[in-house]
Amino acid sequence: MARPIEAKFHALRQRGRKAFIPFITAGDPDLDTTVRLVAELARCGSDIVELGIPFSDPIADGPVIQRSSERALRHGYGMADYLKAVERIRRETDVPILLFSYYNPIFQYGLEGLARDARSAGADGVLVTDMTPEESEEYRDCLERHGLDAVFLAAPTSDAERIRKIAGCSRGFVYLVSRTGVTGVQESVSESVVPTLRRIRAHTTLPVAVGFGVSRPEHVRAVWEFADGAVVGSALVACVEKCRTSAEALSQVGDLSLWLTGRRSSAAPQRSEPRS
Repeated sequence: MARPIEAKFHALRQRGRKAFIPFITAGDPDLDTTVRLVAELARCGSDIVELGIPFSDPIADGPVIQRSSERALRHGYGMADYLKAVERIRRETDVPILLFSYYNPIFQYGLEGLARDARSAGADGVLVTDMTPEESEEYRDCLERHGLDAVFLAAPTSDAERIRKIAGCSRGFVYLVSRTGVTGVQESVSESVVPTLRRIRAHTTLPVAVGFGVSRPEHVRAVWEFADGAVVGSALVACVEKCRTSAEALSQVGDLSLWLTGRRSSAAPQRSEPRS
């Protein structure tokens, strides 16, 4: 039986559609709002949700997501709190959830315990930004035992051998970073994405989703032309940052996701335009 992430991509393919995959930071502005935001994103048509685990030194993230981690960390939340939030999310929606983390919080919690508890809570996969394929055997085996997908990052700078390793280690989908550097909004999708995606597909039949800098409807449409999914992070996190209340965040994030996927005109979310 296909796991939820794989099943979602298969169902979308059968309908001739591509995936919209939003990223939000758990605990920003608080965990109650996070639970409601994921449910709202699912209601507005999100196919998979990436739930970022806050970390004090997020080296792959730009300033928008760094600030969101800082805001969440001020609450004193720990991994157990984020997993309890996933449990609560599961009462509201069955949208596949991918935990997006650095390895340090997982190491502190304990790899075996994290895999067991994440699956029990209802998570479907894990992406560890600073986990390399070469060092991932124990990590992958542990996730596999607990029925979790291990998603890995590929980049335009990845050579053929590294792409082969990344493709071989991934389950669920391969996450293709659209550019070198950190997360954040950009004007257009890099031209290097398409040749990199072709190199990935030479080694795997897994779906490929593209993220980092995808922040406008035209970016989403461009990614959907050649990839299986578009990931939007900083634009949504910046929207949360600008909202003064949880109710406003729910409304604005819902509007923005509908705008990004072409389900609503650009007029509604103009006030939610992200800042770099």
